[in-house]
Amino acid sequence: MTVPGNLDRAPAGADAGDIQARLMLVTLCLIWGLTWPMMKIALNEIPPFSMRTLTAGIGALVLIAICIVKRRSLRVPVGKAWVHVVVASLLNMVGFTVLSAFAQIAAATSRVAILTYAMPIWAMLLTWVILRERPTRIQGVALALCVLGLGVLIRPLATTGIPLGLLLAIGSGFSWAAGTVYVKWARIDADPMGVASWQVTIAFFIIGACLFIFEGRLHLDAAHADGLLAVAFTGVAGNAIAYAMWFEIVRRVSAVTATLGILGIPVIGVLSSVLILGERPTNTDIIGFALIFAASACVLLTPAASASGAKKSATG
Repeated sequence: MTVPGNLDRAPAGADAGDIQARLMLVTLCLIWGLTWPMMKIALNEIPPFSMRTLTAGIGALVLIAICIVKRRSLRVPVGKAWVHVVVASLLNMVGFTVLSAFAQIAAATSRVAILTYAMPIWAMLLTWVILRERPTRIQGVALALCVLGLGVLIRPLATTGIPLGLLLAIGSGFSWAAGTVYVKWARIDADPMGVASWQVTIAFFIIGACLFIFEGRLHLDAAHADGLLAVAFTGVAGNAIAYAMWFEIVRRVSAVTATLGILGIPVIGVLSSVLILGERPTNTDIIGFALIFAASACVLLTPAASASGAKKSATG
């Protein structure tokens, strides 16, 4: 049985032995980790739909420009492929970005960043059921560490009732996980960077429509230089460059490896929030962060031979 998804096109053993994909994962962790405090700075001065419309618009323009410069195809076959692109955009872009923005308004950035990355738990379950990708032993250990770390972080928050920010953060992670697995399942016959460009473009129009419905117009009246620079960083680095890398990574490695490999993002997000926003994690936070960082290390340091064997067992 062959696993549905773009893994079919990669040579045997390429799944966790792709050094370039792993380096891209590390770079992605740095970019998206820094994006969390940047978004908070922007949201302090710009309403959520206005902020997300701007970042999606910037991201779409830069992604399309990258495709043109690198001569990457923007063509998507007419018909079912476009339906897949729209659904993927709703899950990967619209659901994730809108829910995470409102979560940051309702809760501390450091906690939102961590709770959003319950994503690998949902992705692990979805890939097992939908893609028939069985987790390796090391991935299972990583998942257990992730669950334990999230449990440590969530328990103090849930003692007095589950706050809205927590639910929004977890919802954004689930939406992203579903979108990632959907892209693997859909097997869109198009350039991954081109598909990413269209997903961000579609998200721009959908979020832009929500902007006029809920906020009336683009609100930049209270924005200062720091807020506008934060929007620019989020749009160019967090949306354009990072998403181009993300969909290339998803194409080259299993959904489980990709989603677990990015667990370092919330750790970087927390550290940068401490340095940039002045947030101070508690001892409980530090324990939870350490467990999640260990989960990320398990994935990034997985021996190539081990992953190759897992790939064979899943496709045989």
